[in-house]
Amino acid sequence: MRAILDEAHLHPAIRDKVAKHQADIVAEVQRAIASHDVVVVGMAQNPHPKQACAALRKRGVAFEYLEYGGYLSEWRRRNALKMWTGWPTFPMVFVKGSLVGGASDLDALIASGELDKLLGRGA
Repeated sequence: MRAILDEAHLHPAIRDKVAKHQADIVAEVQRAIASHDVVVVGMAQNPHPKQACAALRKRGVAFEYLEYGGYLSEWRRRNALKMWTGWPTFPMVFVKGSLVGGASDLDALIASGELDKLLGRGA
């Protein structure tokens, strides 16, 4: 189980600040995950989100793509997503509400046939 500092160990004066920090970007991703079977969260200039999207297109899998800034912009907002998920890099690929990893993890799911199983598709 991954370690997350529990609320009991946050001083009461900062709990609200922690809870609301960049909450809008997390909520936007959560809404996309609730509305789409596959969601890819990425950033401009990074080739790995493009790789994940290309792999999904090649497989004929519909997906929602959300892009937040580039290497020098919106990094604080993206950091909120990293803190929320615990995943350190982009893309973040979600399938049926679960984070499955990044581009190479998606490639492995496709190669093993597990992506089709998760989506309820025939291989």
